[in-house]
Amino acid sequence: MKPIEELTIVDDFMFGAVMRNPRYCKPLLELVLGVKIREIIYPEPQKSMSERYNSKSIRMDVYVEDDAGTVYDVEIQTADKQGLPKRMRYYQGMIDLHILEKGEDYASLRPSFVIFICTYDPFGKGRYVYTFENRCLEDASLALGDGAVKIMLNTKGHVGEISAGLKDLLRYMEGYAPGNDYTRALDDAVSEIRGDEKWRVEYMLLNEMLRRSKRLGEREGRVAMIRRFRGRFDSETLTEICYNDAGLLTSILDTIDAHPDWDDEKVAENVEFD
Repeated sequence: MKPIEELTIVDDFMFGAVMRNPRYCKPLLELVLGVKIREIIYPEPQKSMSERYNSKSIRMDVYVEDDAGTVYDVEIQTADKQGLPKRMRYYQGMIDLHILEKGEDYASLRPSFVIFICTYDPFGKGRYVYTFENRCLEDASLALGDGAVKIMLNTKGHVGEISAGLKDLLRYMEGYAPGNDYTRALDDAVSEIRGDEKWRVEYMLLNEMLRRSKRLGEREGRVAMIRRFRGRFDSETLTEICYNDAGLLTSILDTIDAHPDWDDEKVAENVEFD
């Protein structure tokens, strides 16, 4: 990962750090939605839902609620991925699951907005903004009314009518110099975080956590291969999967046999790879 001095507002860590301050987050939501918000609330900073639901790991850049109970998830997306719409669907589902966990009835599901700010055009139509909600195919004027809205912003957009403030925000996120008071304030916040020792330590710890997670994921994959191919390939081939380390292969097999209820991740955590 790049050093903190090189981070910009469109890097996940920097965006999440800046938006932890309502001074910057509330105006962003107001620009995107074109409404005034009285107050925003941070239920949990940089919300992580993966451990709670034992599901695919997601870490939300910005997760906030307003004083009316509406939920907002705002994400930065810099890599062009084909699965982006389904990723938005997954995030929406996790938000709903979190709300219902509190004991609320389905009818009490609150309005929610999943907002992805993309540094590329996700649909190739040139639009600044793509807004989606569930509507009837037979009658487009009929909205489902489930309160779920998904918005994709395109920093490279040029089609559509948007406010001057939102246009300047998108230009700033595209790498242009700030053009109004709000984007200048964002730029000042970015500079402040780059030089703040507390944020530097947090960024270092995050990098280490990601490196450890990547190593564990690779090791988990090795365990899965050993479990799958055991009995189908000879020990020489299985040893190659274990970096040509016969001792490591033995350790993995012994751990699998001793704990048949453990999954691949648990086995990988309890085997000495180094």
